Amino acid sequence: MLARAMIAAAGLSMASLALAQATPKDTEAWTPEPGRVMPGAAHGAPSDAIVLFGGKDLAEWVSSGAPGKPAPWPVADGAFTVRGGSGDIQTRRSFTDYQLHIEWRVPAALTGSGQARGNSGVFLASTGNGSGYEIQILDCVDNKTYVNGQAASIYKQHFPLVNACAAAGEWQTYDIVWTAPRFAADGTLVSPAYVTALHNGVLVQNHVALQGESVHVGKPAYRKHGPLPIRLQDHGDAVSFRNVWVRPLDKAPAP
Repeated sequence: MLARAMIAAAGLSMASLALAQATPKDTEAWTPEPGRVMPGAAHGAPSDAIVLFGGKDLAEWVSSGAPGKPAPWPVADGAFTVRGGSGDIQTRRSFTDYQLHIEWRVPAALTGSGQARGNSGVFLASTGNGSGYEIQILDCVDNKTYVNGQAASIYKQHFPLVNACAAAGEWQTYDIVWTAPRFAADGTLVSPAYVTALHNGVLVQNHVALQGESVHVGKPAYRKHGPLPIRLQDHGDAVSFRNVWVRPLDKAPAP
């Protein structure tokens, strides 16, 4: 008690005394050390990434309509392109949380407008039968459409913070962090899906919470699911893709 009285008399508190006795080492954490990952050069895949397309073949992809069949889209000049009418394609593997890099290009010569202008989409988790959670691909340079359906929108849910589109015919990038929804055993939603996305290096979706799967008509809703494939949409337009890689952020992806 005498010591405390003396400290009080000196105008000091116990907290300030503890602070005076502290050293920088008291707040230094040395373990556990993060694993070493070698970054890729110029959007190249980091050393811990799964390369989904490296310029040669679609071995990591299958037909969405018949997952046992190879992806039917043509590969040429280090890219692959939507074959209109052949259907969507999806990854052979399924994922939960991940970081995705994908480059895309709409045709240089486009004649449509609105949604009929280089339309495709990246379904960040494909629930089957054309459903899932979609980030839109579209030419949105001098092309007016509904803002929650323009390029980099979470389709019919979140419009992008800015329009960062490059001109038709130029390669563009999406860098996306996907956090999958979590469900209780009875199917009740525990936590929603979240998306952070950069379009051509510009932040366009800032950890937005999704209301459910993307739908063209009606309100989005959730259905219980686990790890799912990533799907690319055949909307009829000859959209091309290249340099696609993914980094699972939870655990090893399902084969």
